Amino acid sequence: METSYIYNFLKVVDCGSMSEAARQLHLSPAAIAQQMRVLEGEMGCVLLVRQGRNVRPNGAGQRLYEKGQRLLVNLHELRDHVVSEEDTGVLRLGSVNTALHGFLPDMLRRFTHTHPRVRVHIRTGLTPELYSALLQTELDAALCLKPAFDLPKSVLWHGLRHEPLVVLAPAALAHRDPLELLRTQPLVRYERRLGGGKLADDYLKAVGIAPQERFEISSVLAIAMLVEQGMGVGLVPDIGHALTRGKSIRALALAHTTSREASGREVGLLWMRASAHSRWIQQFLQCASDTPDPA
Repeated sequence: METSYIYNFLKVVDCGSMSEAARQLHLSPAAIAQQMRVLEGEMGCVLLVRQGRNVRPNGAGQRLYEKGQRLLVNLHELRDHVVSEEDTGVLRLGSVNTALHGFLPDMLRRFTHTHPRVRVHIRTGLTPELYSALLQTELDAALCLKPAFDLPKSVLWHGLRHEPLVVLAPAALAHRDPLELLRTQPLVRYERRLGGGKLADDYLKAVGIAPQERFEISSVLAIAMLVEQGMGVGLVPDIGHALTRGKSIRALALAHTTSREASGREVGLLWMRASAHSRWIQQFLQCASDTPDPA
């Protein structure tokens, strides 16, 4: 029996809707409905009663809900007990690319120094993908953007970095006003389907700038390289020294405004409250507190 199906069943009951549970789990409604049918088949009874677009547990479903919560807690406790005697194993970490290119290497260096026998497997992806993988127990923790929705009580969040938007410009143009550069220079745009790219797009709209778009790219480091080649300017979250290290470009701060977009984004760590690797995750967070803020 897939324990992830039980977790998803609990989510359906909490939401009272398969479609809403699917949205929060970043799965399709059809996938959730299929999982519920499989679970009912394995249990040998109906678990959910449909009421229009909503669902509720019947007697059997309510009993599964109550026992299922305890089962998942016991499963996590079992995993923790198995690895508790020896500080060895695998920490499955998800990360957005900007963190991987920015402050994550320093965190990993500190963590592996104190936990040399713990292997860290890193999976990169977008925040929604990493959040879904975390819920499906495919990851132990995810370094990502702060979700825009309220998190369930089973998921914990710890903010690590605030990354304001900055204008990347060639060193020869660094004396000019960043808003003037956005108005007059070609823009190497950060891809709008990404969180930071959408934030940059919203900011441009908020200040009334229609940029001269030259490229649209999903990598902030690639944007930095093109800016260095004189292909235009960039508007990206400030991920730290990696943007400008070894390059003849500058990261220009935007003037203080009341704009939500200009204030940037928050990056942090997500993990399950009942994670079997809570101890490692807490120590990984401690490594973050020892890592200097990007400048």
